[in-house]
Amino acid sequence: MKLPLALSLGLLVAASPAPAIEQNCRFIQAKAEREACYQKQEAELAAKRKPEPTTGSRELETTQLMRREDAEVYRSMRNICRGC
Repeated sequence: MKLPLALSLGLLVAASPAPAIEQNCRFIQAKAEREACYQKQEAELAAKRKPEPTTGSRELETTQLMRREDAEVYRSMRNICRGC
C-alpha cells in the first residue's frame, strides 16, 4: 500500500512544472557553470519581455496609401472650385 502511494507521489512531483530557472542556478556549485546558467536565464527573460514585432511596414504602407488618396482628392477639389 505504501509503495504505490510513494510511486504516485513521485510521479506527481516529477510531472509538476520545473521550478524557476533562477532557483536551479543557485544550486550549481561550479562558478563558471552557475554564471552561464544566469546568463541563459537573462537571455530567456529578455526574449519573453521583448514586445511582439509590430507591423510597422504595413502601417507605413497604409499611411502612404491614405496620403496618396488625400492628394488626389485635394487636386480634384482645386480643379472644381477655382475662384468660385
